[in-house]
Amino acid sequence: MSTSDENPDDPRPVTANELSRLRSSGIWASATTVSADATNLTEALVATLNGSAEGVLLPAELQDLVAQVKAKATIGFPWITAHDGVRLSAFSIRLNGDEPRPVVIVPAGWTPLGWTLFVYLYLRLATRGYHVLAYTPRGIGLTFPIPGGGFVDAPFTSKGTVDVAGPNDWADGSTVIDYAQERFGPSKVAFLGESYGSGISQLVAAHDPAARVDAVVALSTWGDLADALYFNETRHLAAVEALSAFTGGPEKRKFDPATRQLLQDFRAGTNLEDVQAWAKERAPLSYLEETNARNIPTFFSNTWHETLFPVNALLETFEKLTVPKHLNLWIGDHAAPEGPGLTVPGPNVPVDEALAWLDHHVLGTANDVPSWPKVKSQVMFTPAVREDSASWAEVTKRTEKLYLGAAAGSQDGTLGTSAAAGWQVSFTTGQLTEAKAVDELLTTGQQEWQGNPKTYPTGKFDRRYLATWTSPAAARRVRGVPRLQLTVTPAGESATLVAYLFDLAPDGTARIITHEPYTLTSATAGQATTVSWNLQAAAYDVAADHKLMLVVNAKDALYSDDNPALATLQLSSPAGTEARLDLPLG
Repeated sequence: MSTSDENPDDPRPVTANELSRLRSSGIWASATTVSADATNLTEALVATLNGSAEGVLLPAELQDLVAQVKAKATIGFPWITAHDGVRLSAFSIRLNGDEPRPVVIVPAGWTPLGWTLFVYLYLRLATRGYHVLAYTPRGIGLTFPIPGGGFVDAPFTSKGTVDVAGPNDWADGSTVIDYAQERFGPSKVAFLGESYGSGISQLVAAHDPAARVDAVVALSTWGDLADALYFNETRHLAAVEALSAFTGGPEKRKFDPATRQLLQDFRAGTNLEDVQAWAKERAPLSYLEETNARNIPTFFSNTWHETLFPVNALLETFEKLTVPKHLNLWIGDHAAPEGPGLTVPGPNVPVDEALAWLDHHVLGTANDVPSWPKVKSQVMFTPAVREDSASWAEVTKRTEKLYLGAAAGSQDGTLGTSAAAGWQVSFTTGQLTEAKAVDELLTTGQQEWQGNPKTYPTGKFDRRYLATWTSPAAARRVRGVPRLQLTVTPAGESATLVAYLFDLAPDGTARIITHEPYTLTSATAGQATTVSWNLQAAAYDVAADHKLMLVVNAKDALYSDDNPALATLQLSSPAGTEARLDLPLG
């Protein structure tokens, strides 16, 4: 994965237009690229802080912020040695004076830029009264090939191989706490992470032998890594491929042999029990007993259309936490809401609320955080609407049962309130269709966050490879986790289905509400089996003149496909197990 075409040792001056573009467009240039603007900004900030900048690289507002922090603190670029000798690249801001201050430790996300991507956040934390210690988790960061063979690491790249939030990363977090206590003498210790750093933050808090973590802020985070990789017997291939390419170097250099074997098994669909066990060890959900016993205040932020760490597993984690907690749910995909707020000045409600929560629980600031609801949900696609709930369970007020019915000789069925039995519909497997979860990881959801959700031309949904069911027009407040029941007759020993729920406008275009795949395994070709599965959670308002459209196909580029190629897959609705969609409403 690339970050930009710029030389990281030669940043150019950052313009006000670039800052404005980052605020409005986000940090992702593509599913596998941090934007050139974000990359250059981080390089310019680091060069200014370490004294290597040739001339002024920053606009006045950032130049003033750097000067403000330098006047009240000491900047450092330490290396921290882990328990096994691996050296971790780090960045520190130590506030001057003897007054006890808390420290915020920030493990970097899964990005080739390591700790440098969020330098603006560290400066902002310092102005609020925190010592700051950021570090790149082991193995993460840019690695450059040398002509003739070999590699050289960027200054922000940590040594060792990526442990994927495993026990070495937990131990590294405790070592970083040791370093902070020795250098800063902090009054409290908080962890704040985005993406990979958020999972590490939760796991360090649960495992630190001395229970020294006082609060966790986890942005674009996960609850169960096993479910993020492999759920409903379906492998999330696109997400894993993107992550494996986003470490900053070749896979052979970035992962040890055991991890490379796990990746190989995952791609091949073999030894998946071992893959799941490996991932469960890295799931915060597996350690809620420890987190709850330590009563660690925990702040979560995630998105409805998250393509790396789907939201349902995080909701389960959140509901089982008994600690002081808060959950924000936003329109968009991974890091789209908070990304600009972590990298560039300007209003950003997701980050502003995370820091206000941190201030209350760590600095002791008297603000309005105690009056916040436990859950705050942004409604698709009306970003001004955010709804309060005392728990996730209270988001759903009732469930509407919509039964799938068939129209004779058509792939386009109905969604209605009366059970419909005895119909069958078939389509061909093995082909991608215009009905899909996203055009591209990260960036489709980033466009959603910016107010431009993807529009689907449903007239282009090729009925040879899918089936649809449409409801009458009615206003609906979708709130919660939909559930679908179908009977499937596979053509082989397994069958993959992907269900999508759309908001269908009068002009025939649609927007996606939610989706989820399901793979039937150990099946018998030609034998009907009734299956049911949850779609991902949603908060979506359907207008009075709009309809719901349910689409089921057999292939999506995000997921593994366990259907025989170009075979016939049959769906049906036997009496007693009629096909239906359980729709949660608010």
